[in-house]
Amino acid sequence: MTWWYWLLLGLILAGAEMMAPGGFYLLFFGIAALAVGALAGSGVVTADWLQWLLFSVIAVVSLLLFRGPLLRMSQGHKSHPVDTMVGETAVLLDDVPPGRTGKAELRGTTWSARNAGAGHLAKGQSAKVDRVDGLTLWLKPE
Repeated sequence: MTWWYWLLLGLILAGAEMMAPGGFYLLFFGIAALAVGALAGSGVVTADWLQWLLFSVIAVVSLLLFRGPLLRMSQGHKSHPVDTMVGETAVLLDDVPPGRTGKAELRGTTWSARNAGAGHLAKGQSAKVDRVDGLTLWLKPE
């Protein structure tokens, strides 16, 4: 195949990746096509079967090696603000016996609160957040 066909194919695939919603699949095939185009243009690879073989190998190997890290870098670290509440102090708005639920106030918001401790939690008492399950705070006495 002519070297500039490979370059054109690589640019089309890279452009299609930019238009597609995430996933990073076409990008690696585009990079492989650009690499094969460069090798064919420089005269290193002339046989069509070898160009197709190199295209396939470069695309699959780069996809397997680099897609996962690239996805992790593009997504960044997504922290969930609710998960950061563990260890904070909430104020009980209800009396909450062991194993029961009530209401507690934390960060200016009213939450469902479950008593995770063995003792009784009284209204107005401060309690530590042991864990967060959905919209329910599991509280233990301080």
